[in-house]
Amino acid sequence: MSKTGNRIVVIILSAYLCLMSYYLFTHKYYNADIEAYMGLVYKANFPDMKIEEIHKKVYDELKLKNPETGKSDLSHKEEALGENTYYEKLSQNPKAYEEELYLFTVKPLYNCVNSLFFKLGFDASTSTFLITLISYVLIIVLVFIFLTGILKNYYLALILTILISLFKPLLDTSRHSTPDGFSTLLLLLSFYFAVVKRNLWTATVFGILCILTRPEYFIFYTFLLALVYIFKEDFSFKAKNIALTFILFALTFGIIQYFNKIPWSVLFMNQFTKVQLYPISHPDAFNFSEYFAYIKSKVLIEFNTSYFPLLLIFIVIILDYKMLMKKDRKTLIYLGLYLAVYITVFLRFFMFPTLVNRMMVGFYLIIILSLIARQNSKHQIMEKTA
Repeated sequence: MSKTGNRIVVIILSAYLCLMSYYLFTHKYYNADIEAYMGLVYKANFPDMKIEEIHKKVYDELKLKNPETGKSDLSHKEEALGENTYYEKLSQNPKAYEEELYLFTVKPLYNCVNSLFFKLGFDASTSTFLITLISYVLIIVLVFIFLTGILKNYYLALILTILISLFKPLLDTSRHSTPDGFSTLLLLLSFYFAVVKRNLWTATVFGILCILTRPEYFIFYTFLLALVYIFKEDFSFKAKNIALTFILFALTFGIIQYFNKIPWSVLFMNQFTKVQLYPISHPDAFNFSEYFAYIKSKVLIEFNTSYFPLLLIFIVIILDYKMLMKKDRKTLIYLGLYLAVYITVFLRFFMFPTLVNRMMVGFYLIIILSLIARQNSKHQIMEKTA
């Protein structure tokens, strides 16, 4: 394709991203977690401000923009005792709201970026959303760069990029004030630099930032490093560098957990059995029978309402069984990647038994992009052997 054609594609993509950015900004969700992230913004910027004042500022701003804030949600049957009235009580009780904030301090990088936007002059609610919007744009740009490198065709890459940009979980993620979009961007950047650029140290930096944004990604990175170690010759990485990367990831995760005031058992009981006003002061005792009962009641529903079964069908179709039997190293790497994703998702489910699609979008995109890469590499092999 000519350089002029390439420029036209880039201009089209840029115009498209401008339109999508406007749409997402004007159609953002005021999700239930936003009040906690806003409170942490105020705490970071005004450390001497009393919780009663923070509470008032947060809910005054939210109720002005979204009148439904702080109202009970009686539209569905409660799964955890008290969940339908929980956010109403938080809006009425500053002390309960203060303890709610501790549940959200485990995403330090996301909270730090939100505070920076607040320092730049944006209001608290907008500050929690801007990084989500920026992440969406950069994710799409990164997808386009990846696809142009794989497909060597700007027009085809543009079409696939736009289709991926309209993927419902990605759009849902990009309308929420949560760390999901930001962590997805950091995850994809670490993948890009490790797989495409073969730069382990840059990938490690983005991996650390990803864990600082959503700590549970440490599980996934652990499996990925095991996979990279097994195939280190294929990636041209040294064993000692891979080991050092794991140590850095483990230290990052460990530091977050050291400062985390909420044990997993308390979080589970509060989230899935009885939503309490004071999850730290008066937690329910962890009950294994209730835990296993909840897991059994949710496992099929959660996985069947996610995109993982559908993507598994494409994995089975695109991965060549004959190549696996011949122990083709490239095919085995792809298989190892998919095993790492699915094992991570299962482990994550047992700790936090919900598979909200906006939280899974990073895994979805890795599977989709790797399947495109695998299918294209198979096509090239067929051309060479024709």
